[in-house]
Amino acid sequence: MKRMILAAALASAICGSASADPLNVFGTFKLPSGKSHIEIADCGDGSPCGKVVWISPDGLPNGASPDTIKDANGAKILGLRLLHSFERKTSDWRGGKIYDPEEGKTYASRLKRLANGNLEVKGCIGPICQTQIWKPVTS
Repeated sequence: MKRMILAAALASAICGSASADPLNVFGTFKLPSGKSHIEIADCGDGSPCGKVVWISPDGLPNGASPDTIKDANGAKILGLRLLHSFERKTSDWRGGKIYDPEEGKTYASRLKRLANGNLEVKGCIGPICQTQIWKPVTS
């Protein structure tokens, strides 16, 4: 009996570490371009909010720095909130908003942590969604 319990506990630990909780979307992530990092933290109500915490100085326009670069609406991008207003569902976060600083537009959004630890981020207009995969930033 002890062997069965030990085997079940070991199998659970191995399987548990191989898959991530799809609702645990918190952490710091690198955008696919690699040019900025987004930190996702609790908005204060248990839902995720994401803001820009790092911008690569490479490729910025002349005279611009990560501290001075602005979005399409004239707001500083560093520290800008890009993700908010999500509702917890069974297997993901939905009903949220994602802001595109290059276009100055806000879209419907969904978030989900994938089994490999990456974050699936969807921006949607009606039923049509575009998906990006954001990778966790490692120290």
